[in-house]
Amino acid sequence: MKRLVLCTTALILAAPAAFALDCDDRLTPEAMGLTGVTFTEVAALPAGDESPAAQCRIRARTAERTGSDGKPYALSFELALPDDWNGDFVHQFNGGNDGAVVPATGGRLTGTGETSALARGYAVVSSDAGHDGKANPDLGLAGGAAFGFDFEARQMYGYKAVAVLQPLALQMVAAFYGQPAGRSYGIGCSNGGRHAMVAAARMPDAFDGLLIGAPGFNLPRAGIQHALDVQSFAKVNADIRQAFSPADLRLVADGILASCDALDGLSDGLVNDTAACQASFDITSLQCAEGQNSACLSAPQVQALQTIHAGPRGGDGQQLYSDWAWDPGIAGADWRSWKLESTIPPWDNMPIIAVMGAASQAQIFTVPPTRVGGSPADLVQFLLEFDIAAQAGRIEATDDQFPQSPMQVMAPPGADDPELADFRDAGGKMILYHGVADAVFSVNDTARWYDRLNANNDGAAASFARFYPMPGMNHCDGGPATEVVDLLTPLVEWVEAGTPPEAITAAAHPESADLPETLQGATRPLCPAPQVARYQGGDEKSAASFQCK
Repeated sequence: MKRLVLCTTALILAAPAAFALDCDDRLTPEAMGLTGVTFTEVAALPAGDESPAAQCRIRARTAERTGSDGKPYALSFELALPDDWNGDFVHQFNGGNDGAVVPATGGRLTGTGETSALARGYAVVSSDAGHDGKANPDLGLAGGAAFGFDFEARQMYGYKAVAVLQPLALQMVAAFYGQPAGRSYGIGCSNGGRHAMVAAARMPDAFDGLLIGAPGFNLPRAGIQHALDVQSFAKVNADIRQAFSPADLRLVADGILASCDALDGLSDGLVNDTAACQASFDITSLQCAEGQNSACLSAPQVQALQTIHAGPRGGDGQQLYSDWAWDPGIAGADWRSWKLESTIPPWDNMPIIAVMGAASQAQIFTVPPTRVGGSPADLVQFLLEFDIAAQAGRIEATDDQFPQSPMQVMAPPGADDPELADFRDAGGKMILYHGVADAVFSVNDTARWYDRLNANNDGAAASFARFYPMPGMNHCDGGPATEVVDLLTPLVEWVEAGTPPEAITAAAHPESADLPETLQGATRPLCPAPQVARYQGGDEKSAASFQCK
């Protein structure tokens, strides 16, 4: 069996060598020098439908305990050890409320392109972040967030799971292959992006490179936005699923395009100059005139969109989360699924923010937590009754049972004024990307975070961190966007060859139903902020016809 060893300058084929341990029943925690770990499966998998590469798959658990709620807890994980190992390691950070061990391929994310980390030869680990999301079926749809009643489970979800698993997984990699991993990367989107940002702040020496998508680093604050969304839509229609039809959102998207599409030099269905668009587009221009009842928005609809795009405010008018960017991706199917109407029948087709979001805000992101009913109607009602001005402070609250606030547990330390000096000085590199039409976490929040990072690094944050807004893209993927992009390769080149990324080519997804004809088969450059992709003439579907300026 041949092994690929990745050096800083080239990929060198090593001499054939036997692995230190075989992938069979002799592969045990004791053989790997582990304590406090239980293997639940060891399996040799060929390349195929179940795995993108031939691998030894270990499923295991550690950190087993009984919680303060009397429930059993453990950090369950899966480690994929490819036969053709390239010598490096990827920690796959998963999304949502975690609670499930997603297959360890490193290939579920927008930013890894069409070839997974496992298929590239990386050893990959994935975990459930320390809790089983199916452990409380009696609580219905609220059960996946019920771990929030146990403080240590909150901590594991917030930051401890990565800290526990990273050295453990690396020890297993070294034991299996007979040599330590050369480089360590972390990749994730949404809550997975938050995990990566937390790792940069709390574990600055642990990762050589981080690929960070749509990071929910202010997740409890974003949860307040969910309440604002539901309350605003309910003022349009008591059935929030009917507050805006797909045609209504298409009207908004077309209005944005009419105001902003040509700002980058080409009308192609994509708004590259997001900043200029915010000054150019006026949602009130779409409001029905007296006597008009078609091809326009009602006054309550306009007010709802103005309110949610402005973001939640407290009793004194203070901004509690972020404002949001106007982008034609508002007509994307993913935007609708998160904000207005999902395609999930057991959820009564209620939006994701009103089911998963409500349960999380009630039981994980507030102190004290609130036990909520597990039906879609119960969860919507919780958000309808959430008093934003009076209750928003609960995301910063502590008590005897929860000595750290939800924001302290979930957010990266220093997130409001980031410098990341320890990560920078350790040689770490990060690439961030975020859909401009994300319905869950505001791209403006990430942009402001990056601006502060840059200011705190004397304008030189680009020496270790680069931010790529993705016009049109919804939450982690989807939308009228060129969203198929490999950001892992430029991250590796930056880490291992010292080549910083500049413009990166992204392609339209061939199966996307959100794309206008002008973008079908198109490629576009993603530009590092604050640059914007501007048309220079030539083939209108080619990234080569644009420059980042």
